[in-house]
Order: sequence, then C-alpha cells, then structure tokens
Amino acid sequence: MDIAAVRLDRELPLPAFARPGDAGLDLRASEAVTLKPGERRLVPTGLAVAIPEGHAGFVLPRSGLAMQKGVTVLNAPGLIDSGYRGELKVLLINHGDEAVGIERGERIAQLVVLPVAHARLVEEERLPDSARGAGGFGSTGR
Repeated sequence: MDIAAVRLDRELPLPAFARPGDAGLDLRASEAVTLKPGERRLVPTGLAVAIPEGHAGFVLPRSGLAMQKGVTVLNAPGLIDSGYRGELKVLLINHGDEAVGIERGERIAQLVVLPVAHARLVEEERLPDSARGAGGFGSTGR
C-alpha cells in the first residue's frame, strides 16, 4: 500500500522499515529534547501522512528506547485517524531515574498502519451469552 507523505523537515529521511518483514516504520525526532525523570513531552517528527480511509495509523513504542533509556510512548498506541493531515507528534515519557536526551533524527517510535472496521453500535436490551460472560480483569487465569 502506498501512503502519501510530506517531509516537513526535509533533512530527515522518510520513515522506513529497519528490516524486511518489520511491521513498524521508524519515526524520528525532528528536534532534540531532554526529558527529566517522569517528564512527558510531545516530540515532533517533521512528517505528515495521509492514512487511507478504512485504515488507521498506530504509534507504538520502540523496545530499544524503552529498554535502554526508560523512554516510551505515553498514550500507546497513539491513534492517527485517516482524516488527519497535520504533523505527526509522539508523546514520550521518561520512566527512568535520570534525565534522558533524545537527539534530532533519533528513532523514537514506530508507525504501524492497519485496516480498521467502521463499527456501528446497535442498542439492545440484552447482550447475547458467551463462554466468558461478564468476567473482567483477571477472570481468564488464576
């Protein structure tokens, strides 16, 4: 699938898959930031995209950034609707004990594009039975 993209920051490369078979395109920081412990920051990527109708973009953490620096995407997954045309920004948080520097051009998140169903809720008086029923958190294992 081809997705129209505009590099708002012409010095950064278009996001790409790091390896064949990867699901996420690497998003990069278009500016350097420092995150203090517990601090969250909206980091621009210098990129705008046109997600096709019937699809959505999901911004996911990079496991290496989380493991090595304790930094992750706060609202993971971040959702990009097909109608959004502004700059992609990533909400990062530092869960570590020390300040963390993010360099301009550093890979900070991944963009995964997936098909989504456009569900329509139909109000009913009662839901159909299922094997699980109303069992909530922790109900499937003990």
